[in-house]
Amino acid sequence: MDRDVSRQRKSGPAGSPGAPSAGLETAPSDYAPLGRSLVVFVITAILATGQMYAVIPVMDAMASAWSASTSSLTWMASAFGFGYAGGFVVFGPLADRFGHRRIVVAGIAATAVTTLLVGCAPDLGLGIALRVLQGLTVAAFPPTVLSYISERIAPERRMVTTTAITTSFLASAVVGQVASQGIADAFGWRAVFIAGAVAFGIMAFALRAVMVADRPPHGASPLAAYRSIPKVVSTPGLRLLYLATPAVFGSFVAVYTGIQLGGIVENNQALLALRASSLPAMIVIPLLTPWLSRIPNAPRVAFALLLAALVALLTGILNPGTGGLAVLLLLFVAAITIATPAMVGTVGERSGAARSTALSLCTFCFFVGASLGPQLVGALIGSGFSLLMYVLAAVLLTATVLVFITRKAPSAPRS
Repeated sequence: MDRDVSRQRKSGPAGSPGAPSAGLETAPSDYAPLGRSLVVFVITAILATGQMYAVIPVMDAMASAWSASTSSLTWMASAFGFGYAGGFVVFGPLADRFGHRRIVVAGIAATAVTTLLVGCAPDLGLGIALRVLQGLTVAAFPPTVLSYISERIAPERRMVTTTAITTSFLASAVVGQVASQGIADAFGWRAVFIAGAVAFGIMAFALRAVMVADRPPHGASPLAAYRSIPKVVSTPGLRLLYLATPAVFGSFVAVYTGIQLGGIVENNQALLALRASSLPAMIVIPLLTPWLSRIPNAPRVAFALLLAALVALLTGILNPGTGGLAVLLLLFVAAITIATPAMVGTVGERSGAARSTALSLCTFCFFVGASLGPQLVGALIGSGFSLLMYVLAAVLLTATVLVFITRKAPSAPRS
């Protein structure tokens, strides 16, 4: 009998934070090695989600190469985001049926190919289509790795690991833009995608090496997981959270896109420094996880979203220079970095037996918001950066209210 199967034992209530979605716990001797797993997961998370943001610094160059308007290039970000979000709903349930490692490795290997194809696209139309495909293939990673963590990482280390991964998704906004700008300045915009394709190929091998071997496929049919989606969405404790979730990444992407397209900073070096100014928040917040986790997840989400709304409002009112904007951006990113893992934790707590499906829908909602963010910028930036920030403040405040009123809503059943 497979060692992984023979050492399974019953866990606590299915759907509790960190509990496997199938209601089974892994024996301590079969947990994945944390150190090397975390390094590979963080790098892959930054590389995967960084593809959404990598086009922001090269929009002008791509527009020139394809004889298109810069505003139309926002679809290169949104197209990826829609494919990315849609893929979460596809791959999360499939991973439960066929195995985490199989789905992740196949998806990242396929992304090496789709990323290379984007770099070879001859025009905007084909580029947009290929970005949807790229987003779809790379979507095999986020929901699957979150489910893998809940099953294959030791329970006492899951919150730290989840925070590190979700923070990496956010850090990719900075790392992806900085790397993209540096590569494009040296070798041209197509080199950004060629380099990404090579990196994805390397990470496919690394993921296969560090992830624990899959258990034999279980369950009657992967379609069973998809049939549970309407029930999950209709759960009172989840449906309002799903309405609030797009505001998190949507506002985050909109701020960075607005800085790029709004002409806030004219000098490329100053723009690079501004993008990097929020990195300290992405490093410090995961280190504060042991203390932040003492605050229940839902109140932590509401507080963080309220802080982000206030910072956005203050940014619109003050319309600060580069130095002031860097400070406000740091605070804004810190708030979003706190909100993201807490939102994942809140959904996990309320998802009952359908944890993997619920988390897939959560990540779907995150990146629907990330896809809509650039389009919001395209619609509003002509009226000024301040108006964009006022609208984002209103969106974030609405999300805060939605999270607050769900605090006593019933969760999904445990079985």
